[in-house]
Amino acid sequence: MYLLWALLFLHVSAQRLTVFDDRLKQPKQEGRVRLVGDLPSSGRVEVYHDGQWGTVCDDGWELAEAQVVCRQLGFPGAISVKPGGQYGEGSGPIWLDDMNCKGSESSLSDCSFKGWGVTDCSHKEDAGVVCETGKNISSNRQFSVDNSLGLSDDLGLLFDNGNGCDFRINIQDVNEESELTFRVHRTILMIYPELNIKNDSRNLTVNVSQTCHPHVSAFLRYLYTRQIDVSITSAQCLHQLAFIFGVKKLMEDVGRAFTLLLPEDNTFRTQVSMYEYGVRTGDLVLQENVLQYLSWNCEFLISSPVWSTISFHMMDALLRRSDLIVNDEAFLLEGLETWIQDKGDEISSDQQASLLNHIRFLLIPVDKLYEMQFSSSVLRQNHEKLYLTGLLRGFQFNALPFSKIRNQMDNMSSEYLPRIYTGDDWSQFINDTTINYQYHNYYYGQNNRIQNFLTPAHPSALYREQKVQWQAQVFLSAQECSNNGILCTSFPVARFVGYNNQERYASTIRYSNRLILSCKNEKNVFHVQDFKNSMAVVPNNSSMGLPNPCPDDYSFRFVVRPEYI
Repeated sequence: MYLLWALLFLHVSAQRLTVFDDRLKQPKQEGRVRLVGDLPSSGRVEVYHDGQWGTVCDDGWELAEAQVVCRQLGFPGAISVKPGGQYGEGSGPIWLDDMNCKGSESSLSDCSFKGWGVTDCSHKEDAGVVCETGKNISSNRQFSVDNSLGLSDDLGLLFDNGNGCDFRINIQDVNEESELTFRVHRTILMIYPELNIKNDSRNLTVNVSQTCHPHVSAFLRYLYTRQIDVSITSAQCLHQLAFIFGVKKLMEDVGRAFTLLLPEDNTFRTQVSMYEYGVRTGDLVLQENVLQYLSWNCEFLISSPVWSTISFHMMDALLRRSDLIVNDEAFLLEGLETWIQDKGDEISSDQQASLLNHIRFLLIPVDKLYEMQFSSSVLRQNHEKLYLTGLLRGFQFNALPFSKIRNQMDNMSSEYLPRIYTGDDWSQFINDTTINYQYHNYYYGQNNRIQNFLTPAHPSALYREQKVQWQAQVFLSAQECSNNGILCTSFPVARFVGYNNQERYASTIRYSNRLILSCKNEKNVFHVQDFKNSMAVVPNNSSMGLPNPCPDDYSFRFVVRPEYI
């Protein structure tokens, strides 16, 4: 089946119970959109305003507008637009006309239009869309959560038979169009202080999308047994219910299922929405999983349309990380400048300055530092003193011997620590995973999985002419390992060895090299690991943080990461 990442916003109320603060509450229905048609992913576009649903005129209705609608509904994007009432004529007001979207807006009502209800159209011109439904993901992938710690199975039977129930939970759709009722035991709910259940409480009302109704019973049973089976299709609802009831351990466990979704959307819209959802629900594990994936794919994220839409706090979290994979630090600075320019007045001067402080000027190549002196970027204009200070520190780091700056290293914190820079000076790419024919341990022809290359000893200008030779190797069989004098127990395995002057710098420079895995036919990175004793064994699906989207069909990038010690 097709999995749609539709982030649902929930609200809980019972007597005086309010779990969400103002930042977490679902925005009022004002501006919501829906599709009216035979399929969830296509239909006539309707928007909610002033207490009722209305349609959208197809004047100016193009793919940019359709993209906004589809993403607002949780789809990856739009396939096509359908003008002229192709999904039938609606009723009620025509709320929007002459739409003009950039395509990056978070909701249709954020786009430019004539004004609510201002139109010269009829319902024969009602606009429609066809949305993407994402990649085909098996709904059977699931795992079991067991936090029972020896709790009796009889507690599950107690929930199943309902004996002695003294409390009622009403499950309503957010539009109050359907309702389920469950009888439970008040004592069980009193274990969860977030619900504020008292001895005299008799009922609790939970407003949740009808999509989640089939999963409520399993969730309530978990409250008794601490055991539940989680699938891809149930994970979103179980996570949100756990948030409402304050069951943080279940939130974290269910959040693991979300990691299966990370490699599925090359547009990054799913990942960005998932991170913001993790912030709203306070799920730090989910936030970290998403940030790690976006860090590994930072170069592609910067080049995507989603880059201009990410929030300040997400940008701040990304720029603090050392596992960002980018061509070089100057590329990251250019990406920040583009983001600030796109955001305009949305980002305050203080926020701009705080983000600029995360740029590691010390690690920008000296030739680019020189060119940046003459730039007229927005950041340079708005924060000239801070910008020039960064340039000066960068020049000092490149020009002074390490002995001169050693005493300042502690004060520099992470400024001198490299991220994962994939520029040609620092990395080697191996894309050939074809086993070569062998005869008496000798290869016929060239083995493209053994590559030699040179890098500077360190990014500092003082070391750029002093070269270290590296050999990057990928082995696919025990015979290949044996031919090179090593013992391998699993495959594929990568080996990264430094020669020539590496030992000469051992007291000053440490090499924390990385292996980057991506699929042959796709750019996105799904795994990064370090080398131990020059070796990196590629993990399998069970030991890899993310699912492996291309077993036995990898591309390998070897990255040299020198840092002063």
